[in-house]
Amino acid sequence: MKTLILCGGKGTRAYPHTLELPKPLMEVGDSPVLLHVMDIYARQGFEQFVLSAGYRADLIASFAAELPRRWNVEVIDTGGDTGTAGRIIGCASTLGQTFLATYGDGLGSVDVQGLVDFHEAHPGAVTVTAVPLPSPYGTLEWDETGRVRRFIEKPTLTDHWINAGFFVIDERAFDHWDGDDLEGEVLPALAAAGELYAYRHLGFWRSMDTYKDALELSALCRKGDGPWTILSEPESS
Repeated sequence: MKTLILCGGKGTRAYPHTLELPKPLMEVGDSPVLLHVMDIYARQGFEQFVLSAGYRADLIASFAAELPRRWNVEVIDTGGDTGTAGRIIGCASTLGQTFLATYGDGLGSVDVQGLVDFHEAHPGAVTVTAVPLPSPYGTLEWDETGRVRRFIEKPTLTDHWINAGFFVIDERAFDHWDGDDLEGEVLPALAAAGELYAYRHLGFWRSMDTYKDALELSALCRKGDGPWTILSEPESS
């Protein structure tokens, strides 16, 4: 089963560090975050990759040329301004009947085989990994008089779940594929058609959206291999 990784965006939220460098090649620890993403899959036996490139595709290709020889890696330039859904379509002919897909900047301790097993057990065409929303802000709790009882620094909001990537996609999902934006158009259409299922992940997950995120993830690497290398127990829908 191949793993498609979306790594073609311009990474505007990480500006100016992405002026000349695609965001997936920004370093976490001593390695590009894209290498960490690929290693999550390779550690679990999934060593066939398709990199859907765009912005500075030449640098993605140079990166791929230095990867372990046992990995099968193909780089496809899907255009500089293509949306996330369009980048998947641009690689569809190489992916097979069922494939894995994820973003080039999200790290998680996802049990990939558990994710695949969950996908094979339901009738939908797509499975998306969902994680509880990590709040970027601290929250307050107070009593009936308004007196603050405690302050919670950046809690995880377990009543709200978000798209963490780590997809499994059957090719028949393309029957419902309409639009260039995966998150804004395609996933809602798949959900409306009853073809989208959620695999819950309660372990580590973090998206590297900004340079600050890269620094914080790098700090975690200094404490070991990074918490995304320690698999979590499989969850369910």
